[in-house]
Amino acid sequence: MNPTELRDYCLSFTGAEETFPFGPQSSVFKVAGKMFVLSQLGADSLRVSVKCEPALAEALRATHAAVIPGYHLNKRHWNTVILDGSLHAETVLDMIEDSYDLVVSQLPVSRRRALGWPTDVPRSQAQRRPR
Repeated sequence: MNPTELRDYCLSFTGAEETFPFGPQSSVFKVAGKMFVLSQLGADSLRVSVKCEPALAEALRATHAAVIPGYHLNKRHWNTVILDGSLHAETVLDMIEDSYDLVVSQLPVSRRRALGWPTDVPRSQAQRRPR
């Protein structure tokens, strides 16, 4: 996966936007003003930080050497994935989608509705984006 593919995938989610609150080198992808991906797309070593359920975050770190605690982020909720080719691209894309889903599932009903998400389920159960 290259930086252009990563950017395009992050922006493919409904309501996603790229911002630069930490300077021009750090792309922060947000939905409804909430961050779901952080990456320095121009860095020599491409990495992507994603939000994750705490138990899953630990399991992924224990399973994959390329998954480490979130760099400069809350390590309980964030993982940084080193895109060195050791993980299948599909696995990385799934982590990004899960991060987006987690952030959206925690939004108020009105914001989820605006993004086309089901609003008849409690936040705790609204974990996947509609297909």
